[in-house]
Amino acid sequence: MEALHFLAAPFVMCLILAGIHCYLGLHVLARGVIFVDLSLAQVAAFGATLAILFGFDHHSTATYFISLGSTFLAAALFAMARRHEKLFSQEAIIGIVYALASAAVILVVDKVAHGAEHIKDLLVGQVLWVTWHDVIKTSLIYGAVALVHYTFRKRLIAASFNHDGEHGASDFLFYALFGVVITSSVSIAGILQVFSYLIVPSVVGTLFFSTIRSRLIFGWILGFVLSFVGMYFSYIWDLPSGAFIVVCFASVPVLLLLLSPVLPMQRK
Repeated sequence: MEALHFLAAPFVMCLILAGIHCYLGLHVLARGVIFVDLSLAQVAAFGATLAILFGFDHHSTATYFISLGSTFLAAALFAMARRHEKLFSQEAIIGIVYALASAAVILVVDKVAHGAEHIKDLLVGQVLWVTWHDVIKTSLIYGAVALVHYTFRKRLIAASFNHDGEHGASDFLFYALFGVVITSSVSIAGILQVFSYLIVPSVVGTLFFSTIRSRLIFGWILGFVLSFVGMYFSYIWDLPSGAFIVVCFASVPVLLLLLSPVLPMQRK
């Protein structure tokens, strides 16, 4: 009962993370920009690090909005890059922004007290220490993002899954909403865990199912199960929860690749 009480809020937070990121992951895979999450997460981390350098608390409102503003700038750049793919490869721009933000974080952290601990938090987060207040606040933010996605679902799905025509406004809307989610997620779960929630359920679902709905439902189930397994055994074995959850998620596609000759996976 003590473990259940301690893990309740972190586990619910993991379910929320899995719910929103699995859906966004389907868009990311369809767009072919697999590492946009890492890039935006690193930009959000840079914004948060910059705010700490300016004297703001890690979990303050000012830090959140500085981080969010940084992701909006990156979102505008990525939307622009997609419109000019004949001149600039969007994936190349995403990689360049990731490298730029990563190097900038190192430069800023060098001037921040306890910089090494801050880097660790950025990578794997502190999901084990979230409170119910964090859960409610994150639910409201993600709920607003989900509502916008639902309202403009036809335009956003067309921009991601149909590669014909210009979708400049829809591209920016997608990346801006994506930035809102990433900014909130990185401060809780860290860059690596967010990437795992985004990509792994979507990739695995794509292997077995062909429709968006089937992939989404399967991804949610897989994300919930892996979250429970990672959270429970990290507590039992006294291991860092964020890192252990990442290992659980990342192990699945690796094992599926090794077992691919005998599994009934979808064939193109």
